[in-house]
Amino acid sequence: MERPSIGGQAVIEGVMMRNNEKYATAVRTSDQKIVLDKREYVSLTKRYKILGLPLIRGGVAFLESMVIGMKILTFSAEFFEVEGEEEAPSKFEKFLEAKFGDRMNDIVIVISMVLALALSIGLFFIVPAFLSQIMGRFLPEGRWMNLMDGIIRILILIGYIFLISKMKDIQRVFEYHGAEHKTINCYESGDEVTIENVMKHSRFHKRCGTNFIFIIVTVSIVVLTIINVQTFWLRIGVRLLALPLIAGISYELLKIFGKFDNGLINIFASPGMALQRITTSEPDESQVEIAITAFMNVLEEDTWKDEPIDESA
Repeated sequence: MERPSIGGQAVIEGVMMRNNEKYATAVRTSDQKIVLDKREYVSLTKRYKILGLPLIRGGVAFLESMVIGMKILTFSAEFFEVEGEEEAPSKFEKFLEAKFGDRMNDIVIVISMVLALALSIGLFFIVPAFLSQIMGRFLPEGRWMNLMDGIIRILILIGYIFLISKMKDIQRVFEYHGAEHKTINCYESGDEVTIENVMKHSRFHKRCGTNFIFIIVTVSIVVLTIINVQTFWLRIGVRLLALPLIAGISYELLKIFGKFDNGLINIFASPGMALQRITTSEPDESQVEIAITAFMNVLEEDTWKDEPIDESA
């Protein structure tokens, strides 16, 4: 029987693993304890058939992953607040608490997600469009401007990832990212999921979010080159309207990359895999232990009873 497709995400001193409706986040606290948070979430793509259609489900999955990502990052950050006197709540925090009460955290997550989306769109779509518009004065008219736009977008992406990789806290997150991949690779290879076995496996994975981001950037070059618009503000509008389509195509390609393993697929997946050399690092055994803890708590063993996993691993 085919094993379930398990994905995950690295957080501050921890790892989240997700299997269909279940996801679990394991975090190692400063006193070396492992804290586990288990939750269930049924995707909108399963609740509403139309949202589960190809090309539509990609944008939905992307937004849902952002929401879940914000929640688990908030959960992991709670264990590493700076010790000392607590800061007095700001006026904005007091307003949110008075207005929304217990729902304040959810509102903060929504605001954070909107700001993150706005920053991403500005950095990877508006800035490249602006720069390519300036450089377009020195290029032949037509699709060369869109190609230059795409090249600038790729350079910004690589530069951004490279710069944040130099931050100490982010380096730790990238190590947990490697632990997440190693654990999933061990499971998908059929090996027993133990620390010793997991350490032997690759820290790279085709279904990684890094691959997804790179695919989005690449697909956007193709789509926006086909939709050849020269006027600056019209170009911005077209980019925003095309985002759901770009995300949808990218999601389907990511699923294909993860499902098949042949020379042609590997060639197309290679740029994103190469970028994982920055976004993942080799973890130590304690980090792998965290990844395994999260993994074990989302594994549905009844889907492959013929190959049980040692619960003591």
